[in-house]
Amino acid sequence: MFTLSLRQAALTEAQRQTLQEMWLRCMRRIIVSTTLAGSGHPGGSMSSLHLLLMLFSTLQHRPEEPAWPDRDRLLVSMGHISPGVYSVLCEFGYVREEELFLEFRRAGSCFAGHVECCVPGIEWNTGNLGQGLSAGVGMALALKLRKKKSRVAVLMGDGEQQKGQISEARRFAVKYELNNLFGIVDRNHLQIGGNTNLVMPQAIRADYVAAQWNQIYLEDGHDFDAVFQALKRIHAQEVDDARYPTVLVARTIMGKGVSFLENKAKYHGSALDDTLAGEALAELGLENPIPEFRSRRKTFFDFRPHFCFPRVVPEVRGGEPRTYAPGTVTDNRSAYGAAMEDLARWNNDGDIPRVLAVSCDLEGSVKLDAFHRLSPNAFFEAGIQEHHAATLAGALSKEGFASFFSTFGVFGVCETYNQQRLNDINSTQIKLVCTHVGLDVGEDGQTHQCIDYIGLLENLYGFSIFMPGDPNQTDRIIRYIAAHPGNFFVGMGRSKLPVILDQAGAPAFAGNYTFVPGKADWLREGSQGAILSYGTVLHHALRAGDELKSRHGIHLAVLNMASLRPMDREAVLRAAATGFLLTVEDHHIDTGLGARVALILADEAASCRLVRLGVRNYGLSGKPEDLYRQEDLDAPGIVKTVVKAYSDGWIRKTPSGP
Repeated sequence: MFTLSLRQAALTEAQRQTLQEMWLRCMRRIIVSTTLAGSGHPGGSMSSLHLLLMLFSTLQHRPEEPAWPDRDRLLVSMGHISPGVYSVLCEFGYVREEELFLEFRRAGSCFAGHVECCVPGIEWNTGNLGQGLSAGVGMALALKLRKKKSRVAVLMGDGEQQKGQISEARRFAVKYELNNLFGIVDRNHLQIGGNTNLVMPQAIRADYVAAQWNQIYLEDGHDFDAVFQALKRIHAQEVDDARYPTVLVARTIMGKGVSFLENKAKYHGSALDDTLAGEALAELGLENPIPEFRSRRKTFFDFRPHFCFPRVVPEVRGGEPRTYAPGTVTDNRSAYGAAMEDLARWNNDGDIPRVLAVSCDLEGSVKLDAFHRLSPNAFFEAGIQEHHAATLAGALSKEGFASFFSTFGVFGVCETYNQQRLNDINSTQIKLVCTHVGLDVGEDGQTHQCIDYIGLLENLYGFSIFMPGDPNQTDRIIRYIAAHPGNFFVGMGRSKLPVILDQAGAPAFAGNYTFVPGKADWLREGSQGAILSYGTVLHHALRAGDELKSRHGIHLAVLNMASLRPMDREAVLRAAATGFLLTVEDHHIDTGLGARVALILADEAASCRLVRLGVRNYGLSGKPEDLYRQEDLDAPGIVKTVVKAYSDGWIRKTPSGP
C-alpha cells in the first residue's frame, strides 16, 4: 500500500510519479463505472480526486483491517462522489476494480450511488448533505474521550456549506476543542444549479474563521505538493490556535483532467455516454474497457455485502432499580433523571466514561442535572443545535458509548427526523429520550405538542419505541436501553403521574417486574372487551376500567402497550378475541397505537370491533386535563365512549368466564 509520511520535508520525484499514475487509474475507474451504470457524479469525483488520494496516502489505516481501532477516520460528507471514493479504495486494496465496474449502482451491490459503509474503507453512509461534519465531530469527540491519538478528516463540498447544520458542528467542535479534527472543502464553485455564488452566496473561509477554526487556503487543490504541505501543517499543528480544528479550503475544477468536462455544472450529476467516455479515456491516454464490462454486467448477479463494521456494545451496569411507592406522584422525566444519575454513578467513575448524555439547552427540563454534576466529562451541551446534536449522538453511539440524546419530542423527532433516519441507516445505537410529548405539554401549545412521534419513527426500520406508563416503568426501561444495543426511542409527557398499581394494589412495575420489549402488561382482566393504552393516559384508562366494572358492570381488560415497537401481537389478538377493543392514546389518532392495532387485526383477519380515541387535530394552549377532556382521553371520556359502545350493541352484554 502506498503511504506518505507527514514527517518528510517534501514529496520525492518518485512519489509524485506514483501519485500521478494512481490518479490516472482512478480517473479511468470514475469514467468507466459511471458510464456503465448510466448515472453517477463524475465531475465532483474528478475535482476531489487529488485530495482523496493525498488523504488516503497520509492517514493511518489498514485495508486488511478496516475496523482497526487506532485508524484515522475519513468521512466523505458529499457522498455523491462515490465513484471517486470507490476508485481510490481500489487503489489502496480495499476492493477490486472488477467489482466496481460490474456492480456500481446495481441493485444488491454495496457500491451504491452514495457511499455506504458496507464497502470497507467507508466510515459513514452519507448523501444528505451537511451532516458529515457532525458525524466527524462525534467521532473526534469519541477518540478524545478514549484518549486515542487518531485523527478525523471530513471531506466536504462547497455547495453543502450552505447547510445550517455545518455551522452548528463548527461551533460545537470549537467549544470542545477538537483539534484532532480537520475539514477539507472541495471548492470547485459549482453545484447542480450552477455557480455556487449565484445559487447562494457564501464566504466559506470567512465563515470558518468567524467560528474560530484555523483556515488554510490552497489556490490549486490539484497540486499534490501543495496539498501535502497543507496536510503537514495540519498534522504538526502549525496553525493560529492549536486548540481548535482546522479547515483546508482547496480551489479545484469540476471535471478536472478531461478538457470538455472541466467547469461544466452539467457533469456534477450526469454520466458520459459510451462515445464521450471513449473520447475522455482517449484524451487521458487510457484504454477503454467499457464494451467488455457492459456485456458482463448483463449476466453478473453475484452480489453480496463486502464488509460490516462490528457493533461495539459498551458494558453498562444498570445498578439497582428505584421503586416509587403507591401514592407517589411524580413525572416520568424526573424518574429518567434519577435513573441517569444512577447510570453515571455506576459507569462513569473511571478514566473513560461509558454513558454519555447530549442535551440542547434543556438540561433542567429533561432532568439531566444530576448526571451532569456526577459526570461533567460525559455531559455535552450542544446549545440550540438539534440537527447537529442528533447526528453527534448517533456517531458517539457507533464508537462504543451508551449515548443518550434528550430534548423535547418536537425537537428530537419532528425537527430532526432526517438526522434520525441517517442514524438508523448507519446502524447507530442512539438512546433518544424525549420528554414533553403529546397534548400533555399543555400550555406551550400546538407548536410544542408532539403528537406524531410514533407515526414518524415507525418509518425507521431499526428504532424501538417505548412509552412508559409511570415512574417505575420509566426507571426500568432506561436501565434496559442503556445496557442493550440498538436504536431506542423513549417518550414521556410533562405532567406528574400516579404510580400504576396492579389488581392487588401493589406497584405494577416494581418488585420482580422486568421490562421486556414486545410484551404488553395485562393490568386488569376482563372478558367483554379490552382497553389498550400507554404513557400519560394509561392511568385514565385504568380509572375508566375500574369505574366501568364497579358502576356499569362492564368487565374490560386493560393493557399497557408500553412497547409500541416491537408490539405484542399475541396480546392484541388475545384481547381482540373478546370482540371489542378500545385504543386510548395522546397521539395523532391515525398514526399511533390505534393504527398499529388495526393493521394487526387486518393482517390476521381477526374479527373485532375497534374504537380509537386519540388526538384529532392540533391541540390548544391549555391545561392537559382540559385538552384531554376535549378529546375524550380522560377517564370520564373513556367511560362515555364504552357505555355508548355497549348501548349500541358492540360489546356483549354479559361477561364470560369466572
